[in-house]
Amino acid sequence: MTAPVVPHKLSQALAAAQTLGLQRLDAQLLLLHVLDRPDHDRGWLLAHDGDGLPEQAAARFQALSLRRAAGEPLAYLVGNKEFYGLPLQVDARVLVPRPDTETLVDWALATLSMPGMPDAARVLDLGTGSGAIALALKKTRPALDLSAVDASSDALAVARGNAARLGLALQFVESNWLNNVSGHFHLIVSNPPYVASDDEHLAALKHEPQSALAAGPDGLDDIRTIIAQAPAHLHPQGWLLLEHGYDQAAAVRELLSRQGFGQVQSRADLAGIARCSGACWPG
Repeated sequence: MTAPVVPHKLSQALAAAQTLGLQRLDAQLLLLHVLDRPDHDRGWLLAHDGDGLPEQAAARFQALSLRRAAGEPLAYLVGNKEFYGLPLQVDARVLVPRPDTETLVDWALATLSMPGMPDAARVLDLGTGSGAIALALKKTRPALDLSAVDASSDALAVARGNAARLGLALQFVESNWLNNVSGHFHLIVSNPPYVASDDEHLAALKHEPQSALAAGPDGLDDIRTIIAQAPAHLHPQGWLLLEHGYDQAAAVRELLSRQGFGQVQSRADLAGIARCSGACWPG
């Protein structure tokens, strides 16, 4: 794909990006990024649309616009993504946090507020990636004893960096699910890979780590592993909460029931789609 020469006015630069197929919002956010201005300054762009664009900034904007047009996530290009009100730094080592995952955080916080849950409950986030879920929980409930697990040392480096920048203290463990985890927890949460390995939608996600997306022929391989391993690491009356695909709720509930979990249930996201399923370990 060949980009048109980016004119050196803000309004013209935005128009050039849109000729590449970029959405206006994406083009605005990229332009603010190269101008070292915050995301919320879109109004400033409108007020200054006739201003000149420095040559170096124009070249950066053109390069980023081409990458966005080729499908690279906006969050990778600007280096950050907000999740549950937290500014997280992200790059190609981790998945971009999705708004749907906030459903899992809401459910986890509700579970931690149930009678019998201690203020300093032990919580485990499996497959933490950028640290989004763990950090959202810790920010909201600072007393939690929270550990974050990932099989990728690169992902853990991103999560550790985000924790340090936010001033939130977590324990980090490099482990393939629960293989290297010790102890018992009041709550285990996970947004694991759940896309079928032959799903046609994976092609559109080629810029993100495939190991964090695909999980076998039906997308449930990692969820099966977590459900099988979790009972050995849950306190009696501890909970396991899992995010999954839009059409996997019934299958995940069945897996939980067969493993011996009780109070098996699902939660819907803002679109009304059953996005998470979970259950209580009777002990």
